[in-house]
Amino acid sequence: MPLSVSDTAAHIYAHGLRNQWHAVVPSDFVAPGGLRKVTALGENWLLFRKADGTLSMLADRCPHRGAPLSLGKHLGDRVACWYHGVEIDGFGTVTSVPGLPGCNLEGKTLVTSLPVREVGGAILAWFGDEEHPEPAELTLPEPLTDPEVSAFLCYAEWNVPWRYAMENLLDPMHGAFLHHDSHTMYDGDTKAKFRIRETERGYFFEKTDQRGVNFDWVELCRTGVDWVDLSIPYPPSAGPGGAFGIVGMACPVDAERTGVFFWRYRRVTDWQRDTWRFLYKALIEERHWQVLEQDRVMLEAMPADADQRENLYQHDLGVVRLRRLYQAQAAEQSEAAATV
Repeated sequence: MPLSVSDTAAHIYAHGLRNQWHAVVPSDFVAPGGLRKVTALGENWLLFRKADGTLSMLADRCPHRGAPLSLGKHLGDRVACWYHGVEIDGFGTVTSVPGLPGCNLEGKTLVTSLPVREVGGAILAWFGDEEHPEPAELTLPEPLTDPEVSAFLCYAEWNVPWRYAMENLLDPMHGAFLHHDSHTMYDGDTKAKFRIRETERGYFFEKTDQRGVNFDWVELCRTGVDWVDLSIPYPPSAGPGGAFGIVGMACPVDAERTGVFFWRYRRVTDWQRDTWRFLYKALIEERHWQVLEQDRVMLEAMPADADQRENLYQHDLGVVRLRRLYQAQAAEQSEAAATV
């Protein structure tokens, strides 16, 4: 029985929105000449990289009998399926059927290939639907492209729905409680009022009575890829550069698991950049992982129906806005799929 529109919307909301870019995994997960199986938006994919660094992302399914291409052999500019040797290039085209040369499969593009880009040490892929196979315009987060900004990528996989990870970022108030004992969020009031401030690319969710003290604001940015930007004050012991920023993304692995990307960045140049990078690796990185571990433990402990049995208040405006945005988009994509 085919899915109803409402069932399809629920599936999209659980597994990730289409017709946009998603960060998939860090770039160093796929070495030159390497293959890597990944799961994203509930589907299996193959990443393979040529010796020159060129990256391709294919559905992990041989067009012959459906065997996983990720178990195959890297042949430089193509992959050979282990089961019967069928060779597929980086665009999803069958280049050779060794068991039957001249077979009518040869020359046909039979494997889905996703457009990919790499930025800031991460692989981004375009997940379109049948009506939107070509990628939309992508504006990358400024902190990842600005030469005066130095950033470190932190990646982890959490056993949580992807929306929980995004909602955690749109909830600045949790910093004053969950992360109170961290080296950066020990100060500031535990009471606050918030507002939503619209921008051309999304919205700010920010405290109205405190700035530059704790986790006081976050901006949701929708620029072809969804990402958040936020700023955390740094103590003087952390070296030059002032407050540090975080660019965050969350990729649905499936309905219950999420890949989280956090770029920690500071605007530093010359000797200050070297000092910041040294201090980060020698001292600060471990502290940041402790903060992320607090988030992971809390989110993984929440029940699967946590967002169905709530009593929300003013501090949750950013989360409510995010849910409505994503649920509406899932419904639109579901309705569009039903008409195809």
